[in-house]
Amino acid sequence: MVETIERMIALEGAVNFRDLGGYVAGGGMQTRWRTLFRADGLGELTETDLSVLRGLGIRTVIDLRSGSELERGRFDVEAHPVAFHHFPFIDELPDAQDFDRRPGLLGTQYLEIVRDAGGQILAALDVLASPDALPAVFHCTAGKDRTGVLSAIVLSLLGVDEPTVVADYALSGGAMLRLRAKLVAKYPEGRETIENIDEVFSADPVQMEQLLDHIEERYGSVAAYVDGLGAGPGLVESLRAALLEPTA
Repeated sequence: MVETIERMIALEGAVNFRDLGGYVAGGGMQTRWRTLFRADGLGELTETDLSVLRGLGIRTVIDLRSGSELERGRFDVEAHPVAFHHFPFIDELPDAQDFDRRPGLLGTQYLEIVRDAGGQILAALDVLASPDALPAVFHCTAGKDRTGVLSAIVLSLLGVDEPTVVADYALSGGAMLRLRAKLVAKYPEGRETIENIDEVFSADPVQMEQLLDHIEERYGSVAAYVDGLGAGPGLVESLRAALLEPTA
């Protein structure tokens, strides 16, 4: 009998909480299950949800949202004590009109994160490589964009190939249907806007392909990009030691 491990973790207060385990990383290794998770907003978790996270043994939460998003709700560290870190990848979210004025803004934003948020990216990687940090979850509001950029960097550093990294990004597509419905129910007065900003809820694989192509063209590789940020000696080795396991 081979145990089937679910990648999507069903929660009442979040729609895109996923396990990053089980991805082939070469050399007979794969990413370790139930060790690193990616997610959308964690400010509305129920007691049932918190019980799930306790069962997963979550020790660290990394919040990639802006300061204003953090003020509107954050992970409840009193209900479930964790090491909480806030590394905002962007200062403020674009509004709906920005997407109308700047076609392709979503993909451009990914490139801007890589260009402008290097310090925050490195800080997040340092935390994940720290002793006793795992299991950990990192998240933004949708669990797709800022979270997607960090996921792509982590998985690439672990040796996961580009098609798999892109496929992991695209898994957010189904969650975006749930997020859209959740936002319409929460903000009925904004239904028309929510239903007409398709780019915001897009998980088109092309977006991630373009980001990875840009990193390769501009920096040579994800590893070279992270090295250029000033990664300390042994960072990638520490991540690999903590986040890889022999392929089942």
